[in-house]
Amino acid sequence: MDILTQSEIIYLIFIMIITAIPAGFAAGLFGIGGGLITVPILFYIFSNSGIETAYLMHLAVGTSFGIIIPTSIVSVSTHHQHKAVDFNIVKGYGFFVASGVILGTILAASLKTKPLILFFTIVVYILAFYLLFLKEKEENLDVKMSLPARIIAGIVSGFISAPMGIGGAVMNVPILKFFGYPINKAIGSAAAIGFVIALFGAVGFLISGSYLNANLPMSIGFLNIPAFLIFFPITAFMARLGAKASHRINKKKMTKYFGLFLVVIGTRFLYEYFKL
Repeated sequence: MDILTQSEIIYLIFIMIITAIPAGFAAGLFGIGGGLITVPILFYIFSNSGIETAYLMHLAVGTSFGIIIPTSIVSVSTHHQHKAVDFNIVKGYGFFVASGVILGTILAASLKTKPLILFFTIVVYILAFYLLFLKEKEENLDVKMSLPARIIAGIVSGFISAPMGIGGAVMNVPILKFFGYPINKAIGSAAAIGFVIALFGAVGFLISGSYLNANLPMSIGFLNIPAFLIFFPITAFMARLGAKASHRINKKKMTKYFGLFLVVIGTRFLYEYFKL
């Protein structure tokens, strides 16, 4: 590992701080964990810190999950104050999500950074075009999510979220809306499901990093301690502001903006894929 100069360390800390602000706000606003913002930035920071290339993406994803845990707690608490969290769906759906996360973590541990980046890029593009081009139903349907639907949707969303280091709301908000949840309750409930994903994901990457003897600097398994300590107080604070704002703004426009943001993220990671 290359030794960083004092100015380089200050620069990377500054990048973390200014990234944590929009990541936390977006976490509360959309019910996401913020991983779609933190994973690319953490990847950039770790790659400029001399971290071993084979485990760059793993460290970014594992650290992202650690950051999402306290962020999602604050987000869920705020959405719950607006009566926008259905804990019944979290209990009935969360078990299958957790199962998917475990399977996805096993997959991620077996992959090197380059295929993990490609997987991330493909999923981000799919989600981006979903948000940009699918029309939202105007009316709310009767909420009815059968057991087979919970099993399939839960395992798939957890499985995809694990290698990406995200809370899964970008998938779970559309899923919950499809089954009849109004947008506010879909966002709040997806934030709660995101906590389940982050908890199992963080533990999984912590264990897998230790099992693989990654021995990354200032890290436990695939969880980087300095990045976690810098990010989580800021993202947790901003998540509360974002959750409050989500109950006041035009979400249709914000959904499109978020779709465009995902296109940018996907393009950036596609560039990283071909560069490696």
